[in-house]
Amino acid sequence: MRPDNAHMKHSETRMKKLKKEDGFTLIEVLIALTIFAVGLLAVAAMQNSAILMNSNAGKLTNLSTWGMDKMEELSSLPYSDPWLEDLGDPPSGTDTNGNAHSQALDNGDYTVSWTVIDDDPVPNVKRITVRVTGRGKSTSISFIKPNV
Repeated sequence: MRPDNAHMKHSETRMKKLKKEDGFTLIEVLIALTIFAVGLLAVAAMQNSAILMNSNAGKLTNLSTWGMDKMEELSSLPYSDPWLEDLGDPPSGTDTNGNAHSQALDNGDYTVSWTVIDDDPVPNVKRITVRVTGRGKSTSISFIKPNV
């Protein structure tokens, strides 16, 4: 056997291998594109969900901020202030100064109301519950004001 023949056989087997591995088939490309498309759809759905949750978190933050502001305002008032009169739950009517225990805030987008219950849970304290509603959400914050 001549060395030239050995070289030819080696080249022929190399060529056959190259012909077998010369690219992807159409089926392989379609399967890869399908998998990629499913992955992109999942990411798009996740992004939509994240945007919705971020919007809800912003609304709840606004509600909590308005509620905490009103709670701090009410807790700084004297125990006998008309804003802290017990008007029932939900508040009905007005206090001795003619004030309803409700306010519209931020161009009417939010409503803050509060209820005061005397001697709850013990005598000489007031349980004050601040409720904030708006933009399809609501929250409430309660605190106790002692007669000091």
